[in-house]
Amino acid sequence: MTPIERAARIGMWTIAGFAVLFLLAPLVVTMAVSFSSSPVFTLPAPEWSLRWYERLPRLRTFWSSLNLSLQIAALSTGVSLVLGTLAAIAIERGQFRGKDALVTFMVSPLMMPGLVVGVAMVQMLRELGLRDAWLSLLISHVVITMPYVVRNVVASLSLFDFGLIDAARTLGCSWPRAVLKVMVPALAPAFLTSGLFAFLASMDNYPISIFLVDARNITLPIQILRYLEETPDPTIAAISSGLILMTIVVLFVADRLVGLRRVVDF
Repeated sequence: MTPIERAARIGMWTIAGFAVLFLLAPLVVTMAVSFSSSPVFTLPAPEWSLRWYERLPRLRTFWSSLNLSLQIAALSTGVSLVLGTLAAIAIERGQFRGKDALVTFMVSPLMMPGLVVGVAMVQMLRELGLRDAWLSLLISHVVITMPYVVRNVVASLSLFDFGLIDAARTLGCSWPRAVLKVMVPALAPAFLTSGLFAFLASMDNYPISIFLVDARNITLPIQILRYLEETPDPTIAAISSGLILMTIVVLFVADRLVGLRRVVDF
């Protein structure tokens, strides 16, 4: 290795290290503040305490909002996986004009500002006469989560040999059974990656949900913002630490089920 190559490698790893620290620093600060006894956001903490975690069980509005966000995120992710996979198969296997335009249209919600999508969804749902906030949230979150599934599954299907399904059918499998036995395991990293992105996008969505919630159906991001405006204290840091822990658990489960190396390689 020449000195120039060695210097370039050192510079690359140095920049990568600073980037990782820059991304992880807010998470570390948030978790540290959640264990502070101070009623305001301050570091270093005057002393360490669990008072903000002990307060969480008494915040009923947050638990109801968390339950709603989990429901919407799980259902929208499931629906997006089914519809997005079917759309990806049609795009990859179908022979028709405008396939590229269709793919662009399917991922267009990711290219547009969230506020624009939110206003458009409100107008469309009101024109259809849909007034139920829960169902409106579910439909809107399917719209914003399905692009993640379509993009990942289309990319994975381009590398999948559909002859394997034909071979399974010649061995006696029906079409649905061949898909479940052959294609689904092969595309597991794509399903996992798109599912994680879709779930997190739904859980974290604010600009679209703000137009669709009502007094009884408030998602967690909106509830957190309202709490910050009314009574800002480290309780928010405790809630955020819980969400960080939930993300770590999800990644651990994903590693056990599929393997994060396969996800990264995909």
